[in-house]
Amino acid sequence: MAQAQGVGKRYIKAFFKGFFVGVPITVTFLDRVACVARVEGASMQPSLNPGGRQASDVVLLNHWSIRNYDVQRGDIVSLV
Repeated sequence: MAQAQGVGKRYIKAFFKGFFVGVPITVTFLDRVACVARVEGASMQPSLNPGGRQASDVVLLNHWSIRNYDVQRGDIVSLV
């Protein structure tokens, strides 16, 4: 029984160590490089959501290009 508790503690310790390393890396990546967003509604038709109100499209928001002012004609820019 004592050995099972030692194994459980080891797994919990490894989980939290990975969690506290992985979360800041993921948040930094999503904030600085790129993130995935869902576009809903009729505001972007006919380019996005051509099916109507129930349809939604998934887009990649590239933060890196905006920071380098690398926006070209035809790009979709999202403002928050």
